[in-house]
Amino acid sequence: MKLVEERSSQYGLSACLSAIGLPKSTWYYWKKQKVAYEEKYGHLREPLLEVVREHPGYGYRRVIPELQERGYPVGELVVRKLLGCWHLSLVRSIRKPRLSAPRQYLQGKHRGWNLVKDLEDPEPFQVWYTDFTEIWYAGGRKKAYFMPILDHKTKWIAGWAVSKRKNTFLALDALDMTRENLNEVGINLQDRFLHHDQDSVYTGYRWLQAVLIRERARLSFSENGAKGNTVMESFFGRFKVENESLFHDAANIWELMRVISRQVDYYNRSRRHSTLGNVPPLSYMNQKEVLPNPAVGLATIST
Repeated sequence: MKLVEERSSQYGLSACLSAIGLPKSTWYYWKKQKVAYEEKYGHLREPLLEVVREHPGYGYRRVIPELQERGYPVGELVVRKLLGCWHLSLVRSIRKPRLSAPRQYLQGKHRGWNLVKDLEDPEPFQVWYTDFTEIWYAGGRKKAYFMPILDHKTKWIAGWAVSKRKNTFLALDALDMTRENLNEVGINLQDRFLHHDQDSVYTGYRWLQAVLIRERARLSFSENGAKGNTVMESFFGRFKVENESLFHDAANIWELMRVISRQVDYYNRSRRHSTLGNVPPLSYMNQKEVLPNPAVGLATIST
């Protein structure tokens, strides 16, 4: 409505209404209601302007007591509606939040944090990739977030997690499973690379502490979003397309977790990968004898 009101003198009312598919009847009804509302509360225009000018950083919550102290008993709904009717954009003097130390490093002079882009042929378990992706389930009505941790060379998903929210708890759950499964086969993340984008979760202190201090791993950051993490994007494309109907049938988050657990297990143990010579990741690991402790069976790996 505001957009049409602002542009109608320039382009014509009919053209503006047609451009956004708004019926004229709706437009005239709104105009009538607006005029009636402005007339009813016209006496508040000047005191409202005074408050906004004196306190440009105030929102409607602070504007209300100012008006009440000046003798204008008015409620939240009226103030919010009048601010909109009169297009009183509040001149806010709030500064942008200061960047955290990790963000300052990533966005400042310390550029070039993609540490894996020049590694031509990484060793098994040397480079790991991760990211979040959306999974739609329950007939496409609900959304969850899936985060796997995938090895570059063997294509093994060593850990993963699913949650209704994309947050640090989800990331740490995936990291914990990865650590447990690596311990089962005699491996750890120390001095190995974990590559992902610059999502706020991955630049947060809890994630950095877990990866850099607890696991003693090395972090690598994509410098151009998904384009700098093509291995992960390629995996997501295949995994989601191949299992879309299974996700669709999951009625709740618990069923979705069971489906993903089963399909991750299938991916690791049974699905053939052309880049591995058409064998599954765990079979490839056995054939190439890449584990430091061959006596440890892969059957104990958790999914």
